[in-house]
Amino acid sequence: MKKLFIVMSGFMMIGLLAGPFFLETTTVPQAPVAEPKTEAAEDAGASETVSYGSRYTEGNVTYSLEKEQPLISYDGGDHWQDVPLDTAMLFNGEYNGSGQQLIDGSYAFDQNRTSFVYIEATSNEPEPVKLLTSFDHGKTWEEQTITDEFYSLRFRKIAFPTENFGYAVLSGGRTMSSELTAIYLTTDGGRTWQDIGRPDTERLVYDGGAIDDETAFLSYGTINPQEPTLYVTQNGGDSWEQSAIDAPPEYSGVFVTAEMPFQEEDHLAIHIGQGPNGDYEGGLVKGKFLSEDGGQTWTFDKVVEPDETT
Repeated sequence: MKKLFIVMSGFMMIGLLAGPFFLETTTVPQAPVAEPKTEAAEDAGASETVSYGSRYTEGNVTYSLEKEQPLISYDGGDHWQDVPLDTAMLFNGEYNGSGQQLIDGSYAFDQNRTSFVYIEATSNEPEPVKLLTSFDHGKTWEEQTITDEFYSLRFRKIAFPTENFGYAVLSGGRTMSSELTAIYLTTDGGRTWQDIGRPDTERLVYDGGAIDDETAFLSYGTINPQEPTLYVTQNGGDSWEQSAIDAPPEYSGVFVTAEMPFQEEDHLAIHIGQGPNGDYEGGLVKGKFLSEDGGQTWTFDKVVEPDETT
């Protein structure tokens, strides 16, 4: 009996000595590293994390549209914040884009502005077309209305050449190859907008915009264009006339879709593409034309490669 007691005591001593060793050498599973939270979540002390999803960078803004609200970042994705807008509103209208990436022209990002075009619903009734804008990198937002009613929005394009001056080109109500096009100007950063009228045509708009509050352009022809159709106003929309574009004979029927003109030194310049069916030198090169009279007449300058037009 005495021997049994001595043996049991020995086992207990071994257990006491070995226990700390096993505790120190056992690997404890580590909790997964959480993805960074949005700034809104950090401010609220929330613990849930965000999934980046697909990310796109335009200028100084990186964005993701895979949540119910868009996410934006101003530091390449290190910190994110919610945009107070339903993501679906960015794609309402007749044309919906991919649903994953912003529709070309439907936003304006620069150092001082973050703006998104949206409509709240898609219906058979006219809907307001609005901007959601931040002037302080997403800290505060304001809603701006371009127009109180617009039918079945298809084409949308906004730009702000200066801090206060901007334009919006909208089209909608399409029936076959006809639609209504409108161009709006703002001189107060988007808080108020003025419809400056349009040319006397119902063709589908291809591009457009304004150089300043007097000179604006609208380009038409999206379905099998045979030649460029560009209209210009030089009096703030009171009247419009079709520009005369002089292409050399060897390029007749080649350059057929006029883009928005731009200021270049002391004259205007424009790139004219080949349309959806172009096959000249692969279909990607464009013609560059110049105007010395504010866009009324255009003369051929040269053929430009795609990387020269961006």
